[in-house]
Amino acid sequence: MKPTLPSQLPQWQKLQQLAQHPWSLTQLFADQSDRARKFSVTVEGIYFDYSKQCLDQNVKKALIELANACDLKQKIAQLYQGDKVNSSEDRAALHTALRLPKTAQLSHEGVDVVAEVHDSLEKAAVMVDRIRNGIWRGYSGKAITDVVNIGVGGSDLGPVMTNTALDEWADSTIKVHFVSNMDGTQLGSLLERLNPETTLFIISSKSFGTVDTLSNAQTARAWLFSTGASQATLLRRHFIGISANPERVSAWGIPEEHQLKLWDWVGGRFSMWSAIGLAVAIRIGTKQFNEMLQGAYAMDQHFAQADFEQNLPILLGLIGVWNSTFLEINAHTVLPYDGRLKYFPSYLTQLEMESNGKSVTHDGQPVNYATCPILWGEIGSNAQHAFYQLLHQGTQKVSCDFIACVNYYQESEAGELKHQHALSLANCLAQSRVLAFGNDALAPKPDQAASDLDKFKRYRGNQPSTTILLDELTPRSFGALIALYEHKVFVMASIWDINPFDQWGVEMGKQVANEVFAHIHLQKSSSTQVEDTDTDFDSSTEALLQHINKKIEE
Repeated sequence: MKPTLPSQLPQWQKLQQLAQHPWSLTQLFADQSDRARKFSVTVEGIYFDYSKQCLDQNVKKALIELANACDLKQKIAQLYQGDKVNSSEDRAALHTALRLPKTAQLSHEGVDVVAEVHDSLEKAAVMVDRIRNGIWRGYSGKAITDVVNIGVGGSDLGPVMTNTALDEWADSTIKVHFVSNMDGTQLGSLLERLNPETTLFIISSKSFGTVDTLSNAQTARAWLFSTGASQATLLRRHFIGISANPERVSAWGIPEEHQLKLWDWVGGRFSMWSAIGLAVAIRIGTKQFNEMLQGAYAMDQHFAQADFEQNLPILLGLIGVWNSTFLEINAHTVLPYDGRLKYFPSYLTQLEMESNGKSVTHDGQPVNYATCPILWGEIGSNAQHAFYQLLHQGTQKVSCDFIACVNYYQESEAGELKHQHALSLANCLAQSRVLAFGNDALAPKPDQAASDLDKFKRYRGNQPSTTILLDELTPRSFGALIALYEHKVFVMASIWDINPFDQWGVEMGKQVANEVFAHIHLQKSSSTQVEDTDTDFDSSTEALLQHINKKIEE
């Protein structure tokens, strides 16, 4: 009978024993002159170097044996074919279907998934062309100049990240803006600068019931209604709705012809490949958006077909499990040395921590091992002047992903820009070297005298890292990079036997917020008395409510 927890597998226990070895990166490199060649893979224009991880061939072999014992190959097949891998919500997780070519075949619950996906993408493409070519007009007959994407979480982080990363491919004068924060500050300051005659809003919400998104959408609608134009005209010409709940979208006022479809089998944080990417397509064009889908599809094919020993997502995921679960490294940072990837770490914080921040198995059993580490990151240059101090000399073990692009500026561009790019690459390689080897990364100068400051300048090293080099950042390579990390998440979840596709931890806060909201006084009134609320809140919440209501009423 198969063990109920993966930690009961003999392959798991073997890795626990291997983790007790006093791993030294300095020693590993001293023992293997060709270590970099043995622990690197190149796929889809991505050079993946994991030689600075605290592992050897025995660990790699044991990790692959664990993956096989956890039926990873079968789980990948189940993911791709639409089995209900999201067990707690009894759903499939078919985000890979969003980038299938039109000639592919996939049926789910009697529905031709490929046809539905491409129908939605083609409807979106028509909208994109109309907007970009000045055919889509606002209520006064003027062409659209500004598009505002209103969403939160997966309906915001993915499009924001992509719009920034691929902005050099933008070939439209239309400005694209993103709003997510429910407190109104983002939208309020933005509306002051926009013209209601030429502004189009995209309301992106899978459920079309998310309070963050709908509160911003209602404010945008009220702003447009204040123009005095026909409300029906304003709703028809200034709003597009993207949702898996068309009834709610229609009830909100957006006509059916301006609605784009989502499905319950795609999670928000995996949805940027769908119509959720509409704002990106408006900015860079449908052709470039499709190239991003093609890059993701190429990585999907690699993930499904490549041998585990050469499989980038599987290697990245298994390394993550080795570090967080077996080596007990409970922090991970992502460090892009490319300003275009400034929002990539923020995107990954949701992708990884919302997916794998779980403590029960698919069967609901509490786990007895560490799952997802705390993840954060920043552009390399900024990070060097912020938290690298902790990485180099702090007390915490942290694993790192360094990401950079080999080629950027063209021959025709200024030499100073190419010089800066080379300097950035040098810093990327240097930091991973110092993290690995500490003070040994820099040879001592001859006859260098010892100093009282030496005790403060000690770099301990032995911080594991992976370096990912893209030949260049293009829509295709960017799509492959994102898909690589999506599949990494699935690999880790498969080993831990957790469900990466639900997010129940998000829900209770929303429910309690509704209870608390009912006790906040919205209007100033000198006659209103501040009294204890009748809900059984804790004393801290009671005191905070009383302080807020008192200040409102003053």
